Formats: sequence, structure tokens, C-alpha cells
Amino acid sequence: MLLSFDETSKMISSGKLLHVAGNEALLKKLSKGNWIGGSTEYFMSKDGGKVTNEMLSVMELPFDNFKISAYDEKSISNITVDAFDNGFSIVILPFDSKVHLEYAGKAAGFEGMFIKNVVGWVSGFNLSVEGQTAMALNGQSGEVFQNKAVVAHIGFGNDRIIDMNIVNIFSQDENSPVFEFFGEGFSAKKCLADGKEVVLADYIAQNGVDIKLPLVGDYSGAGVNISLKNIENGVVSFYAPVFPGIKYKLAKPIENYVNEFNDHLKKLGKVEAVFSCNCILNFLYGELEGKDIKAFFGPITFGEIAFQLVNQTLVYVTVS
Repeated sequence: MLLSFDETSKMISSGKLLHVAGNEALLKKLSKGNWIGGSTEYFMSKDGGKVTNEMLSVMELPFDNFKISAYDEKSISNITVDAFDNGFSIVILPFDSKVHLEYAGKAAGFEGMFIKNVVGWVSGFNLSVEGQTAMALNGQSGEVFQNKAVVAHIGFGNDRIIDMNIVNIFSQDENSPVFEFFGEGFSAKKCLADGKEVVLADYIAQNGVDIKLPLVGDYSGAGVNISLKNIENGVVSFYAPVFPGIKYKLAKPIENYVNEFNDHLKKLGKVEAVFSCNCILNFLYGELEGKDIKAFFGPITFGEIAFQLVNQTLVYVTVS
């Protein structure tokens, strides 16, 4: 829910474990307490998509067994080691920091990844406002980080079931060629398209590819989006890394983001998420400001975490 600074401060003073997202200046003024935070001015609220620097998105996490930790790029691999055996961990990574890039490239190889439940998001800033900085905050210590991840590890007894899920409205276009990359990275100049080496930027230009559509990789049967960031000097940059050995296709075009999201959500039935986030590319390309994505509220992010980094995806967690 979106709350004022004073309403958020009252919740912090109650001692509750909170996840807070909002404008960096507001976050820095909050008092110490049991909370973690990240910067953004984009949100999904009960009134639909919203951009504001005056309100904070606050999720109460009504759980007693937790610990808050911070990690840099050298220690982030310990996130799964430190996670509870039965529980979930919410991680906030500052956009374009070393720890963000380290996690994006190597999380799949962390000890216990895909066994422990790790969700979260990449913090960012208002794209229309100069001078802002992506950050993550440890509310317990009062520390503000531009180059460290903050994590709330939450643990349960064996009587609780944790489900991590994504809503991905994109799927592979069956008419797309299969793209394969020669190496891991956030950018590529050349790749294979149906086995033929091509300059990817040239292929995009010659075939009129809409770069608002992601590449969708086949990760052992699961579709994972790789969003295209920009094309400069013949190099295509991505918001998440591509990997060799993964077969990618262009996504099918989406006619109406809101309808697609709500159609997907209808299939889920009633969902009571304890945490959720959605991608800023969905927000911008789908023109979601003022439009309702039913049942899910929380920050609009510069990347989502569902074990590993994903893009143009809604991520949520339920506990039963």
C-alpha cells in the first residue's frame, strides 16, 4: 500500500518487519527499525500504476523469524548460504552497481540457488529526474548503499509452504529465428540466428524488430525474458545477461498489456501475495500509469529477482 512518510514512520515504530520502496530522500529520512528499502518512484497501487515522490510503498511482512543482511559483489554468493532452509529472502540490488552485475551474471551458480527461495528487485530512480541514485537501505542499521545489496531473510517452521511465482505475459514467437550467443554478457555484437552468424543490430534493423519486445530464453522449459536496452555503435545492450547454450526467440507482440496481465491473473484465481513487484518496462511500454493490474501491489523495478535476474516480469510470493 502507498503511505505517507508519517504513516510509514508509525509502522516502523511499531517494530513490524517492513519492505519499503520510494523516493531516495524520503527513505533516507526514515528512522531505524525492522525494514529494508529500495529507491523507485514508480508503483502499482490500489488506484493503478502511479508515479510519485511523496508516497512510500510499504509491505508489512507479518513474520517474527528474520534477519537483515548486506552484501557486496564479493559476498553476494552467500545469500543462499545465509537463507533459512524453509523461508524466503527478499533482495534489493541497486541498479548498475557491481553487486547487481555480479548477481545477474552468476546467481544461477550460487550454492543452493533453486533450492532456497530468493526473490526481490533492482532499485532505480525516476527516469525523468536528473541527479537521482539507485540505492538499497538497511533500516536496522540506518545504512544507505549504492553498491551493496540488502536482504531480509525470513524463516518458518515446516508447517508453512512458500511459493515463488512469476507472471510473464510474453512467450516465444514460433516464427522467430533461434538466437544463440557466443558468450555471457549484457551486450552482444554478433550471434547465431538459426545457425547463421549475424550482426544482431543489423538483423534488428533489416527485419524491423520492435526492441520493446524481449528475447525469450528457454531455460529448461521456463521462458525467461531478456529485455533490449539500446543499440549503439553496432552493439545491442540488454537489461539482463544472455548466456551461451540457451536458445532465445523474439517474443510474440502484445496488443494490450493490461488485458494480457489481467487475463493471466484470472487464471491464477485468488492470490494473497506477501511480496510482489513488476518491471518498469511493462509500466512504460504498457502505459500502466492509472491502469489497474488486479491483486498485485508494490514497486515498479529496474529488474526482478526470481532466483535469478529476470525482466519484463511480475514476481510474487505466497505463504500458506
